Amino acid sequence: MAFAAEKLEPEEGEIQDIGGVAGKRLKSFLDRIERLEEEKKGIADDIKDIYAEAKGVGFDPKIMRKILRLQKMETEKRREEEELLELYKTALGIE
Repeated sequence: MAFAAEKLEPEEGEIQDIGGVAGKRLKSFLDRIERLEEEKKGIADDIKDIYAEAKGVGFDPKIMRKILRLQKMETEKRREEEELLELYKTALGIE
């Protein structure tokens, strides 16, 4: 009667739990992150294409990025930043 040999050493590339680290769970997290990173790259490429399209019809992408940043700010924070910018410009004799 033949007995199956017990596997003492894991095969290369085999996922296992070691030192309290759940290998399969870790692999699952890494796979999800990798998939999202790929999606993020695709979205970044799409955004780049939109900026190029806008530039092609005469809009300035740099200014569009600034407008998007300002839109995300709270009104009071935006006002403070604009006032400080004006103060600095006046101090430097710009305008």
